[in-house]
Amino acid sequence: MAESEGGEKTEQPTSKRLQEALDMGNFARSPEVSTALMLAATILVLTIMVPRIFETFKLYMVGTFAQLSRPTLDADSFTAIFWNFILHAGYCVLPIMGVAVITSLLSGGLQSRFQLSSRAFEPKWERLNPWPGIQGLFQMRSAVRLGVSVLKLGVIVGMTYPVVKEVVQDPVFHATTDFNHLLNFMAQTAQTVGIRVLLGLVLVAAADYGYQLWQHQQEMMMTKEQVKEEQKGSEGNLQVKGEFKKRRRELLRKKWLAEIPKADVIVTNPTHLSVALRYDRGSMGAPRVVAKGSRFNALRIREIAKEYQIPIIENKPVARMLFKHCKEGQEILPQLYAAVAEILAYVYRVNRYRYYTQGQQLPA
Repeated sequence: MAESEGGEKTEQPTSKRLQEALDMGNFARSPEVSTALMLAATILVLTIMVPRIFETFKLYMVGTFAQLSRPTLDADSFTAIFWNFILHAGYCVLPIMGVAVITSLLSGGLQSRFQLSSRAFEPKWERLNPWPGIQGLFQMRSAVRLGVSVLKLGVIVGMTYPVVKEVVQDPVFHATTDFNHLLNFMAQTAQTVGIRVLLGLVLVAAADYGYQLWQHQQEMMMTKEQVKEEQKGSEGNLQVKGEFKKRRRELLRKKWLAEIPKADVIVTNPTHLSVALRYDRGSMGAPRVVAKGSRFNALRIREIAKEYQIPIIENKPVARMLFKHCKEGQEILPQLYAAVAEILAYVYRVNRYRYYTQGQQLPA
């Protein structure tokens, strides 16, 4: 298959390939990580809740024996005992189950970077074919999973055997012991065993997750041909985007050039900046910037102005203020009313005949 894709997979996966795999639900995951996190959360919850659980258990036992010691027992009594047991069992078990579920979801989210894609849940009919699954039994991945399971069992046995051996020899099992003392001893023993098992699972989970990361990286490796094809696709997308931006600039430029002949005056810097202003007393509340540009665009505005005999006025401070603070298609700022009014008044006075022939109403 590698040959059909263009040769040996020697190239590192691109970010696009990794993201597509993540969207499809294909990422490095280790069930041992979830197991270790769930056990850690369970031990933490039990450490906090064990005193309350024991107290609840004792109260339940006392109440149950008190009911059973009554001379007359009917069906309602047994029903009450049953529901009382369900209530107390739920109080003890439900918090642990809730923490386990939340921890499982959290561990899955951590491994998937909390990215949920609907494409991972799309039905794939090839999964119904049992033959790939049978073949998978003999693949390297299945052998690794078996090895991890054996390693996990060995680590757990090795970590807990010394504790169990010591507990069996404890005098608490060979002499009369108070019930509360026995419960405390069992709780401490369970906590010790749980912590040792957790340490072993953490080691196994770290090793397994490291292997899964390496295996996933190997699966994502690309051939040189695949990298070239992806680069071509990216370059094609960039070319399309570039062409779109180019056409958009051309349209804006055509619109920009079409507005300049409508201007009443061009205010310049005089060489680096040009701002085209238009004022229609009947439809505008204030003069409006129809076009502005710097350097080459400033020169282009002046060329069009000369072509259409539009007055060009040199005023460096006003040109800089108009260029910096006023946008094309919008009216000028109130702070510039006086300065622009003087420029327009001069232009109208000098070019009164030109504006009269155009039918434009001049300010009084």
